[in-house]
Amino acid sequence: MANGNEWLRVRGMGRERFAGHLADYLGTIGYAVERSDTTEPSESRVSAELKRMNPAVPEAARTLVFTVVPTSGGAAVVWTTPLTVPEPDRARFGRLVSEITHHLERAVLTESHATARVSRAPDLRLPWETPT
Repeated sequence: MANGNEWLRVRGMGRERFAGHLADYLGTIGYAVERSDTTEPSESRVSAELKRMNPAVPEAARTLVFTVVPTSGGAAVVWTTPLTVPEPDRARFGRLVSEITHHLERAVLTESHATARVSRAPDLRLPWETPT
């Protein structure tokens, strides 16, 4: 499941905890977040709908959906929605993605006392980006 639209990986932290960090952060920037955990298949789903206006969030990012799956030694975040971003929103969308990534990196390092690490997927290419 982690192949394809894999966005981030975490080593040293489980999928439920990492999904919690993602859900918490999205809530702080204006999203109403729903989270569900299943055991078969083993995954956590984080769905977020923008409820509070935020100028840093482009129109294309009003609804975000992620699936967090376990990996050996950690978890991976699979980007589920949106899969396309209009050209005018791409720069702002990229900044939002970068902001979320940096926050998760800091939160995981702080909580784990620098024993867990967040990294971008090895062949990171978010779904709306064209291959180079």
